Amino acid sequence: MPYRQTIALDAMGGDHGPDVIVPAASLALQELPGVHFLLFGDERRIQPILARYPLLANAATIRHTEKVIGNHEKPSQAIRSGKDSSMRLAIEAVKNGEAQSIVSGGNTGALMAMSKLILKSLPGISRPAIAAVFPTMRGKTVMLDLGANILCDAEILMQFALLGAVYARTQMGVEKPTVGLLNIGSEDMKGHDQLRAAAAILSSVEFTGKYHGFVEGNDIAEGTVDVVVTDGFTGNVALKVAEGVAHLMGDKMKEAFTSSLITKLGAMLAYPALRKMKKQMDSRYYNGGIFMGLDGICVKSHGGMDEIGFANAIKVAAGLVEQNFNKRVAAELEHLMSQESFITSLSAQANS
Repeated sequence: MPYRQTIALDAMGGDHGPDVIVPAASLALQELPGVHFLLFGDERRIQPILARYPLLANAATIRHTEKVIGNHEKPSQAIRSGKDSSMRLAIEAVKNGEAQSIVSGGNTGALMAMSKLILKSLPGISRPAIAAVFPTMRGKTVMLDLGANILCDAEILMQFALLGAVYARTQMGVEKPTVGLLNIGSEDMKGHDQLRAAAAILSSVEFTGKYHGFVEGNDIAEGTVDVVVTDGFTGNVALKVAEGVAHLMGDKMKEAFTSSLITKLGAMLAYPALRKMKKQMDSRYYNGGIFMGLDGICVKSHGGMDEIGFANAIKVAAGLVEQNFNKRVAAELEHLMSQESFITSLSAQANS
């Protein structure tokens, strides 16, 4: 049977392994007809779960391995000892063309290190970045990097801007995405040298997005721009702060609405609105960190996600393949590097 695309799943990754990943694949298959899954992991654990989902069983193949990368293994250790692991074999399936994408809920550092080693970066991309979509007051915003690169020079930030803009256009449907550089202020003189140099490049070149300028932390939730670009250190801190605030709000709202009989009654009356808000903010529907810039599609699910969250990560991967994301990035890079203003900006940066 000809399949539209094949997705490799690290079935042993994450906190729950095949107990969540197999049902998630079944759930995703309902919206992705014609997709084939390669399930990498322990067949003795996967097969009994797969048998419960006949439609998925007809669209999936198990690739047995007993080796699993632990959540606390260092990337270097994972590379040395994880040759036959479910994660590595799933990545290699993309490398050798058996699959068009890989989704894993396993060790983030190991997944990035192995993906960079096996898939390599796209031509013209210095370093891959981790990107994710956030709900905002105006819709959605994609943000990168969220932890892959602690230090970034101006050219790397420019590449992140291009990657984010292509994603916003192909996956979010924004014709001309606005791009902002995360800074400590919106004024032109704010920020370190590399950040200002990146701003100079983005202001002078033509790419699939539109450079907005510097944005601040509050602009992320406000949705001021479609794409927020930053280094991995700052991006990861911002991500963890956002997750912490979301948990805090949830706990405080629960506490407030259960504090008395009157507030419980109010909660009952407000239930439809609260349910709608909860769904809009539910992290499961935004799950799926994209490793952008790799020569292959790799999506990282949060390890603790349930089947709804992991299914969303699968759909993210499928969408990137359907929209030929990497081919579009390659075309944009070629267009960018042919511009005299880009070459001049890089030369000026090198001489400064």
